[in-house]
Amino acid sequence: MAAIHHRFTDVDGHRIFYREAGPADAPTVVLLHGYPTSSHMFRALIPRLAEDYHVVAPDHLGFGLSDAPGVDEFDYTFDALARITAGLLSNLGVTRYAIYVQDYGAPIGWRLALADPTAITAIISQNGNAYEEGFVESFWTDVWAWGQEQNERTEPGVRFALSREAIRWQYLHGVPDPTLVDPGTWEHDLALVSRPGNDLVQLQLFRDYTTNRPLYPEVQKYFRDSQVPLLAVWGRNDEIFGPAGARAFARDLPGARIALLDGGHFLLESALDETSALIREFLGTALAR
Repeated sequence: MAAIHHRFTDVDGHRIFYREAGPADAPTVVLLHGYPTSSHMFRALIPRLAEDYHVVAPDHLGFGLSDAPGVDEFDYTFDALARITAGLLSNLGVTRYAIYVQDYGAPIGWRLALADPTAITAIISQNGNAYEEGFVESFWTDVWAWGQEQNERTEPGVRFALSREAIRWQYLHGVPDPTLVDPGTWEHDLALVSRPGNDLVQLQLFRDYTTNRPLYPEVQKYFRDSQVPLLAVWGRNDEIFGPAGARAFARDLPGARIALLDGGHFLLESALDETSALIREFLGTALAR
């Protein structure tokens, strides 16, 4: 089994943690995690990819083991997180790479692709949204309200997302057998999200999430223009980003592979074997072109 290295690098004065594995001269696959987790979500996937690929999985600023400066020190936006990720890849000398995007990883990945379309060799979207159809409105109502106006009325709805109950729900909803999901996953995320001052970091990113929707037409044009190879492998029971969001990729990418598996938001926790097999098959074809 390939060795996984746990490393830190400085990007714009911030200490960024990342996991790295696989041959340095192999095609690179960059794994971009979602909320509220970190590269920890890829701990079991990385060894399955690292035999054939150079794998890089960073913790976004404010998440995991990366620095988490307070909101008075850093303006947390998805534009800023994308810049930090680009800086990390530059430090590593990575200029062409496939991306795996999940949840927050999607708007970060889309910004990287728009900034340098020729850098992206393939895309794996695992419940990483790029279409209005993907939003499950019952989940997003509180986020949109907070993005529109930050006050005592709108804050409780998004602040609840920082709780153990909400984070546990993210891992378990839609999973046919919840006993497959290690409780350590949500406890790990909860501990890091609960660091002093990190609540304000997350609230700022919830507010900035509204900047992602207006970007979708440009992202979809990128899909049409590039015809980048794409695999959408989604938990079809996800109550955050629904399966319509996966099917929508085919509108702009007729050659996209769409796979809806019996699972929820964090598919790697309950359907690792099936998901990783689809990813390996896809990358083997897409990166051989």
